[in-house]
Amino acid sequence: MIPEPSAPAAPPRKFGRFELRQLLGKSAAAMVWLAHDPRGSHEVMLTLPRLQPQDNDALEHWTRGARGAARLDHPNLAPVVEVGVQDHWPFIAVDRSHGVTLAEWTAAHPNSPAADVVGWACQLLRGLAFAHEAGEVHGDIQLHSVLINERGQVCLAGFATALPAPGFEDGTTRTPGPALATDMRALQAQRAAAAHDLLACGVLLHHLLTGQPALDQPDTALVMQRIAPHGRELVRLPWITPLPIPEPLRAIANRCTSGQERLRYSIARTLLDALTGWLEADQHDGGGPLGLLLARLHSVGHLPALPGLAARVARVTSLEGQHTDEIAHQVLEDMALSFELLRTLNTAQVQGTQIQGNGPVLTLRRIIALIGVSGVRLAANTLRQWPGPLSERHAAALQATFDRVRLAGHLAQALRPAGYDPQVVYLIAVLQNLGRLMLRYHFADEAEQVQQLMKTTPADRDTGAPEQPGLSEEAAAYAVLGVDIESLGHVVARAWGLGDDVQQMVRRVPAQAPVRRPDSDADMLRLTASAANDCVDAVESVPEARVGAALAHVTQRYARALGLTSREVGDALVAARDMLRKGATPPAARSARPDAAAMQIDPQADLQVDASVAQNEATARDH
Repeated sequence: MIPEPSAPAAPPRKFGRFELRQLLGKSAAAMVWLAHDPRGSHEVMLTLPRLQPQDNDALEHWTRGARGAARLDHPNLAPVVEVGVQDHWPFIAVDRSHGVTLAEWTAAHPNSPAADVVGWACQLLRGLAFAHEAGEVHGDIQLHSVLINERGQVCLAGFATALPAPGFEDGTTRTPGPALATDMRALQAQRAAAAHDLLACGVLLHHLLTGQPALDQPDTALVMQRIAPHGRELVRLPWITPLPIPEPLRAIANRCTSGQERLRYSIARTLLDALTGWLEADQHDGGGPLGLLLARLHSVGHLPALPGLAARVARVTSLEGQHTDEIAHQVLEDMALSFELLRTLNTAQVQGTQIQGNGPVLTLRRIIALIGVSGVRLAANTLRQWPGPLSERHAAALQATFDRVRLAGHLAQALRPAGYDPQVVYLIAVLQNLGRLMLRYHFADEAEQVQQLMKTTPADRDTGAPEQPGLSEEAAAYAVLGVDIESLGHVVARAWGLGDDVQQMVRRVPAQAPVRRPDSDADMLRLTASAANDCVDAVESVPEARVGAALAHVTQRYARALGLTSREVGDALVAARDMLRKGATPPAARSARPDAAAMQIDPQADLQVDASVAQNEATARDH
């Protein structure tokens, strides 16, 4: 049987000396071809603009930008072997040996684990941060512009092929490199273009984590045209994905493509720090920010002592013959000294030192009785002097956090049921803020970022834009550090040797979790401290006009579990303010309410009472 003649092979497509083999990807701005270069008999990837430059000036502008970017030398930037022009078409050539495109890789390896995806993103961001700091922007980050080899090494290719990038459409002359800084308008344009690159990275991260292109559109540039400020669609990770996405990583990815521009990442290293923090904490117990925090505990201590430490120590020493309650009252004024005593005793217990008593030690009077005044003096001498390594601005922020935490501690004392020690309740409430305190002292810049992300943008009457809420504290911490604030406190409590029972008490009741009636004294302490902290957050974190409603919400949440009424909360707040300002002794405990589960709370009555509480709080702040 005579075989039928086969169809003649299509002649290879030519681009100058290059033989085009395969279109690897395209976007609205550029395209990438796999080609054979006969000059070296090897494969290259050619990146070309989708539209031919209109004239020689445009061609010169394109090639000048490409040659400027080609001078960058970084392990996560693909080296350019040639920048050329063929038939008035400019191109960039990159050796194929650097890997396949991320689009090719994901097609062959679908549903990559989140840790792998984040590892690729971190490498990409290292190269991008280096380029941005050199004054270069990419302009068209796509899956086909990211290369990955068999060892998982990632590099970014195709810089400047999409120029003019967003921020340069007005014809601003683009001088490669830091010379942009001499022109404020050009610098602002460069920052806008860098933010555009980061938004594209966020869209790619969404694609890689979900296995599907955002908005069903593989071109990141077209996706970005459909979200703010150009469109109204939202790009957020779905709750159902091929592989689970941890909450910290979800918060980081969603911040990348937030519907509010002010919440997005604008600097590559900021996003890199967040992803690196999550990756290290996920892969290594005590890694990332948690490992860094433990290292800083050894170098600069947990907190600095407040000004006047020497005078306080002398006062404590002079009281050696007095009752331990009086000494404890003096010590309690300094949070750093209180923590140091707690750490000293509980760490000694963990290490097997023979100390009287087997349970957790949560009262300063007992600690002082066990270690003596000489032990207090020794602990005070180990503290860093105020403000430690902090700048004046950061020290003021830490002092404000101290005051807020102390107010919560005093409020917990005022809200405690009968039979509970005021010092124990105070310390539990304060320790529930341990993560916040560590954030303010050891990650001062990041603490400011978290605070900014939590702010609400008020409604704009001129434009009609509605009020835009900020992120929750948990989501903001995830987005900045890659870990939550609760974890910062937990790792320190564990390092101090606090037992599991204490660590459970100092975990605040989550904002969305139901509040159940306490089953034990430990539950009662935890709930009382959580209620106090929630009340202080309501007073300090919302506009004055909403304080009453916020307090009513907190009261209703804890009413059945703790037997609280709004009037009791209001009176307790006033008493806590007095304790904070005057150093007054804690008030008497509340009467027990055995019928708390049957109480019916009238929301309108609560709002009326809390309106007066809000007025008292405003007056207290003024003074």
